[in-house]
Amino acid sequence: MKYVIGIDGGTQSTKVGIYDLEGRIICEEKVMLRPLLVPDADTAEHPEDDLWDSLVTACQRLMRKFEGSKKDILGIGLGSIRCCRTYLKKDGTLAYPVINWMDKRLAKPYQNDIKDMAYLSTTTGYLTVRMTGQFKDTAANYEGVYGPFDKKEWKWSDDPRDYKEYNITRENLFDLVMPGDLLGYVTKEASEATLLPEGCPVIATANDKAAEGLGAGLRDDGSVLVSLGTYIGGMMRGKAYTDTASEYWSNLSAIPYEYLYETSVGIRRGMWSVSWFKELLGEAAEEKAKSMGTSVEELLEREARLISPGSEGLITVGEFLAPNNMPYRKAMFIGFDGRHKRAHMYRSILEAIAMTMKMSVDAMCEEQGIKPRQVIVSGGGSNSPLFMQIFADVFGIRSVRNVINNAAGLGAAINVAVGTGAYPDYETAIGKMVRIRDSFEPDLEHREIYEKIINNIYRDIKDYSDPVNKKIYELFG
Repeated sequence: MKYVIGIDGGTQSTKVGIYDLEGRIICEEKVMLRPLLVPDADTAEHPEDDLWDSLVTACQRLMRKFEGSKKDILGIGLGSIRCCRTYLKKDGTLAYPVINWMDKRLAKPYQNDIKDMAYLSTTTGYLTVRMTGQFKDTAANYEGVYGPFDKKEWKWSDDPRDYKEYNITRENLFDLVMPGDLLGYVTKEASEATLLPEGCPVIATANDKAAEGLGAGLRDDGSVLVSLGTYIGGMMRGKAYTDTASEYWSNLSAIPYEYLYETSVGIRRGMWSVSWFKELLGEAAEEKAKSMGTSVEELLEREARLISPGSEGLITVGEFLAPNNMPYRKAMFIGFDGRHKRAHMYRSILEAIAMTMKMSVDAMCEEQGIKPRQVIVSGGGSNSPLFMQIFADVFGIRSVRNVINNAAGLGAAINVAVGTGAYPDYETAIGKMVRIRDSFEPDLEHREIYEKIINNIYRDIKDYSDPVNKKIYELFG
């Protein structure tokens, strides 16, 4: 029996799993990250050394649970959050806290204001140094303002003049390798900290969404993927880079020189809004769930199943984190009356997510002249049968979820399986390691209701809410 390890570093947690070559999870661990430092609306930083500390804790717990032989671990796939920025000292340690993708400073180049900054990198680059001592990084995590990166060639510019506008030189950036290539080997120091086997190969993966696309088994067959995370996006597999599309953009794939077409409109703080609502209910909901021998999540699930599609007229506008170019946008609940309870609010949040992604995915597919055949839903939210049925009803096509819903972790493991030669190519590895758990067919009556809501209310709702929110923003920021 041989094994591969997949690391999935996210915005809210670090997950690490050991898989066999059939894609079965042998054991896994998850460590929640500490709350982001958000002193104002423009700033979002990870406290202290949280990404590395959480990875150390998760790996320690994982390896203590693992009953197999460390010698049978073929390699470790290192994946982490995209669109973040790390400033590193000469020795590879942090010169400044990791800046999260929600931080508005990342829309601008480095400002020459970080003491002892020797390198500018991504989260995967930083963790590579900590694990291997090598100043290397996957080329597939350079989405954002880092330096003059060529997304067609997957490499840095060879012209020193191109670096001037970024306030850096080529020497401030890591050497890049392709997904599936070797980053380095686990050092003795990293092994002692994490309990991962010393000398184990660490394999490059991609940004977290691209790794998720790979682990979800996304193929060029009319399938679209909705990734349920802190950021929710719609994706499909793409073969060629384009920078002229209006309804989607070309994200770098976890498969070398391929792309993941991603909807231009996603949902910032998407599943965060679900967590926020659960926390908002407080101790009363926890006590009721405990008295029923269940969790708050299952309690809300049970109650919301009894609510008809459309949540009896309660509509959620899910702008819990405004876009940089529209800072006035706010989340809203519209249509309250005496009927509405927490179950209506919960279901309305789920419906808002599904309807937003339906419009975004439709726009992406229409621009390419195709019709989606099925929607794959990944992430922890796919554990909800209610949510899966809402997706099927809203999209009007079959929704499916896989056995492994942490698709980013499995995608990182697939990169290892191919990179170490366990499988000859990615199509073979996907066929062996990704399996569908079950599917949900659309209810045609429900589909008709959601179509009416989208076409008559939801598609234009921000034309009416934006003017009100602009006035709120002027008063309160």
